[in-house]
Amino acid sequence: MAPTSKARRLDPEASRALILRLWREEVRHHPRRILLALLCTGLVAGLTALYPVVIQQAFDLFAVGDQRIVWAIPPAIVALTVAKALAQYGQAVSIQSTVLRVIEGLQNRLFRALTRADFAAVSREAPARHAARFTADAAAIREALTKAINAVADVLTVVGLVASMVWLDWKMSLIAALLYPVAVVPILKLGKRIRRASGGMQERLGEAAAVLTESFAAARVVRTYRLEAAEEARAARLFANLRASLLSIARTRASLDPMLEAIGGVAVAAILALVGWRVSQGEGTVGEFTGFVAALLIASRPVRALGSLNAALQEGLAGLSRVNAVIDAPRRIEDRPGAPALPPGHGRVGFEDVAFAYEDGRVALDGVTFVAEPGQTIALVGPSGAGKSTALALVPRLYDPTAGRVTMDGADLRAVSLESLRDAIAYVGQDAVVFDDTALANIACGRPGATVAEVEEAARAAAAHDFITALPEGYGTVLGPGGARLSGGQRQRISLARALLRNPRVLLLDEATSALDTTSEAAVQVALARLRAGRTTLVVAHRLSTVRDADLIVVMDAGRVAESGTHAELLAAGGLYAGLVRAQAFATA
Repeated sequence: MAPTSKARRLDPEASRALILRLWREEVRHHPRRILLALLCTGLVAGLTALYPVVIQQAFDLFAVGDQRIVWAIPPAIVALTVAKALAQYGQAVSIQSTVLRVIEGLQNRLFRALTRADFAAVSREAPARHAARFTADAAAIREALTKAINAVADVLTVVGLVASMVWLDWKMSLIAALLYPVAVVPILKLGKRIRRASGGMQERLGEAAAVLTESFAAARVVRTYRLEAAEEARAARLFANLRASLLSIARTRASLDPMLEAIGGVAVAAILALVGWRVSQGEGTVGEFTGFVAALLIASRPVRALGSLNAALQEGLAGLSRVNAVIDAPRRIEDRPGAPALPPGHGRVGFEDVAFAYEDGRVALDGVTFVAEPGQTIALVGPSGAGKSTALALVPRLYDPTAGRVTMDGADLRAVSLESLRDAIAYVGQDAVVFDDTALANIACGRPGATVAEVEEAARAAAAHDFITALPEGYGTVLGPGGARLSGGQRQRISLARALLRNPRVLLLDEATSALDTTSEAAVQVALARLRAGRTTLVVAHRLSTVRDADLIVVMDAGRVAESGTHAELLAAGGLYAGLVRAQAFATA
């Protein structure tokens, strides 16, 4: 959700609440960096305010032909500018370090909130829209924070320079207050040329968007296999790398202004030395208001920055508001207080008059009742949109029924802990989810802590071991985004190996072979047969061979159970199922 081009204004009370919350939850946790930033800020402001005074003193010496204008003032100016340059560098780096740490903390909290959010909440929006919160909104917040902290320096600098101007000539100070807008116009025009884009930062942001999109697209698998913590760790590494990249760019940019400042100081010192030499020879005159004009011109930059502060703050606060809205979103799918673990059993799954409607009011299930006995394979069939996949999603509690209940081994799924429930389930979908990691890691995430031997055993059972060992680095080969280095059948066998390693009570198959060619499907079907052996299996079926071999076929239509029975029984009944078979709604392979 990228910010709009115009800042969305928030009321002062809401803005104040957002700022206080950001301070409380993120900013105040970095006291040393804040202290260093304030120290450098004070030094920059104080040293800047000394410029007009030093120039005024120099020209006073110039006017009377004092020789100190040659040997004392130039070194003093060089020392002043070098000190200010160092303070500027320290100020810029410490501010960016603080800001980037705050952004990193926000990004981690936002990712944690989205990873653990209800599946319905995450699936409502496209993954890229979620990813934009970590890029566009984070960039707006970062810019606002940077400008807000820099504004402290600008205010102190302006206060110091105003004091210098009043000390030099209070009457001219009053006139300057009226003429200053005219003087600042050319400076504003020059300021438009300063911005530069950074290719490296854009590359890092692109990497972040790619990884986040992948993670949110895999929301179903992440929750079913309880990979939230692993994904959060992967994201934390990503955000740390992004922070390091941005800080490196900030260091490079921070060196520019101090360098120009130091060069300018040396140039001024050289000119003053030349003019001073000429004065000592009785040549030239001194401008009466030189110091005052210097203070006036130096003050132009901080005043300009303060003038643009509000727009950046509004954009940043709007982005922060969007981020907090995600973090604060209530979760419906969560453990009840003191929820016990799933009781021991062999995976008996029961749907008892189950109804489910989406938040927009669409009814997906209405009065669904059936029982899957331990070890049985239950095939859910029916026209597209009949509610088959929705029924499957209720088992790992990706959704909760709006009426009725789903049980496993006699326990209402809503009454047991999510951890124990999801540990008892494995899911294999139509689109095999393969992470941009090694083959070993992709299988091992089915049961964290599994040994290499156990992973290889699961791969053999899934008919995946041979093609994995043929990869350039075997099990250590990184499979690429979405498993790009593998074929569709190979990706599916990686998913099956992950499920086999999990050794679940209940197996959920959602058209696991529908996207495969005949050759790939044959290998996957062999692995599926091993996986289903002795386990309760709920399968959304599209192959007639799978349907025919099922212990029970539940025929669904418009969210209801139209009929149920074995293949032979349903054919003999001549109902919806028989019509689907006659219409060749199932593939025969």
